[in-house]
Amino acid sequence: MDIVLTLGGLLTLVVGAELMIRGAVDMALRARISPLVVGLTVVSIGTSAPELLVSLMAAMKGSNAIAIGNVVGSNIANISLVLGACILIYPIPVERDAHRIHWPVMMVVSLLFTAMFWNDDVARWEGALLVLILAAYVFWMVWSSRKASGQPGAQPVEVTTPVWRSLVFLVVGIAGLALGADWFVEGAVGIARNAGVSEQMIGVTIVALGTSMPELVTSLMAALRKQSDISIGNLIGSNIFNLLGIIGVSSMVLPIRADHESFLMDMGFMLFISVLLYPLMRLGRRLGRWQGLVLLGCYLAFMVLVIQRG
Repeated sequence: MDIVLTLGGLLTLVVGAELMIRGAVDMALRARISPLVVGLTVVSIGTSAPELLVSLMAAMKGSNAIAIGNVVGSNIANISLVLGACILIYPIPVERDAHRIHWPVMMVVSLLFTAMFWNDDVARWEGALLVLILAAYVFWMVWSSRKASGQPGAQPVEVTTPVWRSLVFLVVGIAGLALGADWFVEGAVGIARNAGVSEQMIGVTIVALGTSMPELVTSLMAALRKQSDISIGNLIGSNIFNLLGIIGVSSMVLPIRADHESFLMDMGFMLFISVLLYPLMRLGRRLGRWQGLVLLGCYLAFMVLVIQRG
């Protein structure tokens, strides 16, 4: 039964990703928002919905190791596995704002989370602060994108798809991603627990990989459709939303408590792969296949370290 759930979840993810991209791009063009910004907002929040649900339920059930491991492991997988796989298929041009604005935000948020978790506790007020930062960030991105689109010389884009169809694609796509990820995680965790794997290892590997499947499938679909802005924007935005939105909301509902020392390697690797992304984006005008091999190699190294730790 666990295998059926896993395969069914993967199929649902593929369909949901395709529908979401179609709806998100159409709605972005109607709202005069750039594809990079819609990737950083609508798509990243939608594909992060499984992480939010999993971490929230895990925290409420007292499985804080899974809640933290899910977020940290997903952030590592997003940059190394997902982005690496995407640019192996289709090299991605890097917009200036990606490394000038959004990457620094991701780094600051990653360091802020690490500092908050250093005392083994993320309190409710800290969660509220994270959610407020997320709201301000999203508001600023949408405002600045609409302002830029209204400047002289900006070319309006005509959208022929009916509004209702774009909304249906977007809503059904997000629902498909959430449902598919839930099935995938449930099946994968069942397989892992039957094999006697620890809860923390399940969080940073099986659950993190499962909840990162929407980002993987969505970004791969975007790369195949040559919507490269959504690919890189989706991943950077998902990492920001994971830390601000998921940790923020989960800790507001119930403070998250776990031993930070047991996560030192995981958090250190998350910071390392986030820092590594910057020079890779700056070397040339696009992320090419050799950068993809470097990132995939990093994810493989992380998995080896996690397995050795047990």
